[in-house]
This record gives sequence, structure tokens and C-alpha cells, in this order.
Amino acid sequence: MAGKGPFGNPVPVSDLATEILDPVLRRRAGISVGLVQSWEEIVGPRLAAKTRPEKIQWPRRLHEDDPFEPATLVVACEGIAALHLQHESGEVIGRVNAFLGFTAIGRLRIVQKPITDTSLQPKPRPRQLTEGERARLRATVGNIEDEGLRASLERLGATVIGTKHRKT
Repeated sequence: MAGKGPFGNPVPVSDLATEILDPVLRRRAGISVGLVQSWEEIVGPRLAAKTRPEKIQWPRRLHEDDPFEPATLVVACEGIAALHLQHESGEVIGRVNAFLGFTAIGRLRIVQKPITDTSLQPKPRPRQLTEGERARLRATVGNIEDEGLRASLERLGATVIGTKHRKT
């Protein structure tokens, strides 16, 4: 996608997705993409692995003249992380407010839910290649003169072939 400048500079897809998702998240959950993306920096890696911000609940204002009241941040937690988050709630509220730039959050509400973190799940290991598969791979990359490139392509080929199911 071309940028807004006169030369059509490329724009990262994440920037485009943020422009689309941020208004939707603000309207639905009262939360911004920036808060979700920066959650690990705000609460630290230990809590971020077992928690995630769900939404911000703003108190209803009956009149425009009503004074500002801080919101409640709803955080989903897993197991013992709820106890850790409750213990550190004052610090988390302070960090979230510092991130947002004003006293937006007055309290936390903890909801226990399973949090799936795919980054912690072990990646599947490719299977060992048969001798025939290794020979075919060596023959395919054998004409490449650069040894580093040939070795890299051989490793890539072994991974690709090793992740495919063997024909029986």
C-alpha cells in the first residue's frame, strides 16, 4: 500500500490495521489498540503472560455538568495471576494512567478467564528426513556456488520437507 507522501512510500500493514481497529475497539470496549499492544510493558512480562486488558468501563454521566469520575479497567486473568494482579493493582493503575496520560483508571476489576498465549506453546519439530529425501534435496541445491547460501537453502528445504506428512 502506498503512503500518503508524494512518493508513495510503503506503510506497514500494522499501522493500517491499527487505524481500522482502534475506533472499533474504542467504541466496543472503550480500550485502545495501543494499550493492548503495550500491556507487557505496562504490567511486566510475568503478569502479561497470564493477564490481558478486556475493556474500560466508564461511569454513566447523567448531566454534562457532572464531575469527571475515573473508569474501571476490566482485566482477564488466569489462576494465580489474579492474586498477583490484585496485590499489584495500585501500581498497575498508576502505570496504565501514566501510559494514557491522565487519571483515566480508578480501579481494576479482575475476571478469571483462560488466557491463551500461543507464543509459549512449543513449536512442532520437523521430522527426520529419509535418505532418499536428503539425496534429492542435496541434488536440488548442489549447483549453488555460494556455500552459505547452499547450506541455508538445504536447512530450509529440510524444514519444509520435514513438516509435510510422509506419503505412505
